[in-house]
Amino acid sequence: MKTVKLLAIAAALAFTACKAPTTVVTNSTITTANSTPAPATTTPPPVIPSRIIYPDPAQAKADLAAALKTAAQTHKRVLLDFGGNWCGDCQVLDIYFHNPQNLPVLEANFVLVHINVGHFDINQDIASHYRVPLERGVPAVAVLSDQGKLLYSQRSGEFAPMRRMEPSAVTSFLVQWKPAKQGCSAVMVNC
Repeated sequence: MKTVKLLAIAAALAFTACKAPTTVVTNSTITTANSTPAPATTTPPPVIPSRIIYPDPAQAKADLAAALKTAAQTHKRVLLDFGGNWCGDCQVLDIYFHNPQNLPVLEANFVLVHINVGHFDINQDIASHYRVPLERGVPAVAVLSDQGKLLYSQRSGEFAPMRRMEPSAVTSFLVQWKPAKQGCSAVMVNC
């Protein structure tokens, strides 16, 4: 029973940080790399139901292939969003993607693919292929050209603390990585 309680607390701590947990259990104390020690008798915080953003992990390769095909036909870039439905920061990123300021830029310039990483134990091959270090936390993104060439990957967990960021950070990112269109300058937002 004590082990079950310790595992529940470790899972709750990992949920709040959206980073791969490193758990050390000693006597009656749990320490994770992303938190301060918590006594084993602490009741874990309630789990807040999340929206389903990331599809079944088995869909990742098919979704990526479909996105690359669509991008080639529409001359859009592919935006890979690595995360999990359990991750609060991933939920915030999706809200920011779909706010009135960002949605038009996203839809006009990108094919968005949500890649479910489970609890940092699934689709690591895709993350590795696109040089996204999941150990730095999620959400993490990569941008591909319309031909599938890697243009950018978050290597330092830039979006992992999304709850502390403003929607304008996502706007800046989308504008920076959208494809250039003929007759447009690099500084034009609505081009």
